[in-house]
Amino acid sequence: MQIKIQPMGPYQTNCYIVTLDNKDLIIDPGVDATEWVLNNVTNPVAILNTHGHFDHVWSNTAVKEALNIPIFCPKDDIFMLTDDPLGQGTPKSIPDYEVVGDELLDVAGIKVQYRHFPGHTPGCSVIEIDDVWFSGDFLFQQSIGRWDFPASNGEDMIKSLEKALGIKGDYTIYPGHGLSTTLKAEQHVIPYWIEQVKRTL
Repeated sequence: MQIKIQPMGPYQTNCYIVTLDNKDLIIDPGVDATEWVLNNVTNPVAILNTHGHFDHVWSNTAVKEALNIPIFCPKDDIFMLTDDPLGQGTPKSIPDYEVVGDELLDVAGIKVQYRHFPGHTPGCSVIEIDDVWFSGDFLFQQSIGRWDFPASNGEDMIKSLEKALGIKGDYTIYPGHGLSTTLKAEQHVIPYWIEQVKRTL
């Protein structure tokens, strides 16, 4: 697996191009991501969204139209792609496939496991490919996604963190912002974050 990373836009949101079996998966094409994506793919097959926040999906439609490939997005976050609930002027995009829960997908012959971890958003998910997690805004290095946005939910975040604590095996984590880490490293700090979220409820 080859992974290309480019932080995009004012929030430096990581856009990823994952190449496996000579096929390119584009994860979270954010603000002004189109040119970088077009210059760095050779055989693109899909756009995968971890969740619906504008800084992760801004270039969905531009990339889709340029490359004629489908968009996959968690079903519970599709309203963010179509309605721009945060009023950011996000270009509208319409997913071709609505991912439901912990769904295992076959994307052009590549096994893509979505793991649903709501809290930051209703549909917030990790995209698992082999032993790698693209964690969006669920887990960061030594931190977690915010749970105080519109449509966020602290109780759901606690359940999601507890779920992540119970997952066996190690995964390399590539988050939506910042540097990579591992699941085992983050499992050491997740109990701290569970307590932090509980204090706000």
